[in-house]
Amino acid sequence: MKGKKWYQTAEVAEEYEDKRFSRGGRLIDRREKQAVLSALDPLEDKRILEIACGTGRFSAMLAAQDAEVIGLDISDAMLSQGREKARRSGVDDRLEFIRGDAARLPFPDDHFDAVLAMRFFHLIPNPDRYLREIRRVTSDQLVFDTFNTPSTRTVYNWLLPMGSRLYSEMDVRGMLDRAEFDLVSAEHDFLVPYGLYRAIPGPIADAIYRADERLGRTDVGENLASVTYWDSRVRE
Repeated sequence: MKGKKWYQTAEVAEEYEDKRFSRGGRLIDRREKQAVLSALDPLEDKRILEIACGTGRFSAMLAAQDAEVIGLDISDAMLSQGREKARRSGVDDRLEFIRGDAARLPFPDDHFDAVLAMRFFHLIPNPDRYLREIRRVTSDQLVFDTFNTPSTRTVYNWLLPMGSRLYSEMDVRGMLDRAEFDLVSAEHDFLVPYGLYRAIPGPIADAIYRADERLGRTDVGENLASVTYWDSRVRE
């Protein structure tokens, strides 16, 4: 998995959210959380597994909405940050963090109502392997995102130290079909790469995003979106 060692360092874990989701990055955080909440609603008493949960950015939010959440990650440093976040947010009674490998999930079949996998599929070399395991443990739903091709992400990828796996819609539909999931909906977002938003103040980022969003509603914009949020269900 790309970035496996990088994400496990204490220094990266401690600075992760401040570095990624400050300034214009708050816009990214807000948009991703809106997409997750919309896809998983209603949340009350829903049993959810978040794989590659990192510092618990989504897990804590879902627990605050009365879901029963387990956050799984391979990085002890990230999980430590997540546990502290859960404690501060007062949701540690509904949220548990576990260190584990998403390719070998330590749960019985159909244990969860939904699995959430944000910022995950761009890191893995063999999505089919992980999707089979996700399919085993969820009885109903999988929500995830991908970075896309063709998009501005292709150019941005050249500048990243570890790169990202990029997906076309055909790629996503194919891997979901092989894992026996049916695609319910797809929401395309962010023509402008994330890196630009993180580098500028929030008000400027908001102004750029308003133009980005308008263009994104066009056929051209949909085809060039750098990220897509996918909602899928277990095939009956």
